[in-house]
Amino acid sequence: MLPAILRRRLRPALLPALPQRQGPGSGRPVRSVDLRSDTVTRPGPAMRAAMAAARVGDDVYGEDPTVNELQRRAAELFGMEDALFVPTGTMGNLISVMCHCQERGAELIVGDRAHIHLHEQGGVAQIAGIHSQIVKNLPDGTFDLDEVESKIRHHFPDPHYPRTCVICVENTQNETGGRVLPLSFLQEVRALADRYKLPIHMDGARLMNAAVALGVEASEILRLCDSVSMCLSKGLGAPAGTLVGGRKGFIEQASRVRKVLGGAMRQAGVLAAAGLLSVSDMVDRLQDDHRNAQKFAKGVQTFASSICDIDINAVETNILMLTVNDPRISPKELCDKMAEVTEEEVTVLGRGVQVLMHPVFGRKVRAVWHLDVSEEDTDLALKKLQYVIEKVNQK
Repeated sequence: MLPAILRRRLRPALLPALPQRQGPGSGRPVRSVDLRSDTVTRPGPAMRAAMAAARVGDDVYGEDPTVNELQRRAAELFGMEDALFVPTGTMGNLISVMCHCQERGAELIVGDRAHIHLHEQGGVAQIAGIHSQIVKNLPDGTFDLDEVESKIRHHFPDPHYPRTCVICVENTQNETGGRVLPLSFLQEVRALADRYKLPIHMDGARLMNAAVALGVEASEILRLCDSVSMCLSKGLGAPAGTLVGGRKGFIEQASRVRKVLGGAMRQAGVLAAAGLLSVSDMVDRLQDDHRNAQKFAKGVQTFASSICDIDINAVETNILMLTVNDPRISPKELCDKMAEVTEEEVTVLGRGVQVLMHPVFGRKVRAVWHLDVSEEDTDLALKKLQYVIEKVNQK
């Protein structure tokens, strides 16, 4: 691990230089503001130095000291008995579900807007032979617990039904706009799960965003869950890696599943060193991302409401969803206009600003804040949005 004194000296240089390119024919630079995802972050000098200085060993033999330290720190952070370092969040969720569902044909209960259900290629079915029972996510990311209870198959060993083995929750809930699951909701899920002797797995890809938004320790959230998968490569800024947490026996089984899925990384301390810096230095600054997302949302309300709808009360963390409600422009066209830099724009704004965002579902566009997007970048993105809206209104 990088010595503490060196970490302190390098901390001011955590943020890498922002990308710039030349404007069209103007010779003036174009500022690029990438709001597509918080996965686009790049390790800064301090993180690169930590990776270069990492002590390594063969992690499959349990001999990588940096991985071992990261797993120890993660278990402490989670308030759980043990933790495991795996390559990705998708693998972390798959490993966790497979450990909870010990037989093919078992069943998980999961929200219809959940990442596990929508964005992981149906891996629980494709690879593990596990059936998904879907419940409807509400706008705040929660779901109706009466519906959950109605979907629990408690008729085992009746041969007609798959056996419900785990309830999965997602915090923050990506598709509903980075919504934070209230602790009261998690307590109700816990009570229901206990009634049917079911474990709860949390897809906590952005768990630390939820903890910062609630003003609590991650362990306060996870005391209501049996396992968690938390990404280091999103808001926490590491180049790769996810941490799975749970009881010791669960993690021993998870290590075996990681191996068969091809997730054993041998001298993984080079990546674990970045993860150590993430959990020590990158958590408090998440509130900057939340504040910048709120600032952008207020700007949308102020001068883009003729084209875009936004529920500012739903912007709780670093993700916002805006709805393009004007038939003159589609969500994709809005994203294309935000990414395009023209000579006219450079003349009007005094510089070119390229803003990258994603159209998602329906008429919605997603924007995500992260450590490579500053308050100044947020202001520039708002100016670009105002410019694009004015051009649409001139049609």
